[in-house]
Amino acid sequence: MSERFIEVPHRMLPGETLDALLEAFVTRQGYDTTDTGDGMRGWVAELKRQLERGELLIAHDLETESTEVMTLAQWRAFGRDLADDEEG
Repeated sequence: MSERFIEVPHRMLPGETLDALLEAFVTRQGYDTTDTGDGMRGWVAELKRQLERGELLIAHDLETESTEVMTLAQWRAFGRDLADDEEG
């Protein structure tokens, strides 16, 4: 993928920052926070497990200085879209 984007190891982020990113991801994806006994905390804990298993990643855009949590499928689709934009 372009040198514009870097993957950020989740262990490098302060706990509060990681939690905020994961909460934004839950909200953006439209997860039902009543699905877990702990609401948002339950989803954040589940997403941390997914990060540990490599099912999610954190990507930082050096151009816009924004950071996003993505599934691997989103990352791959994003990479294809970006490649198409760079070709055209």
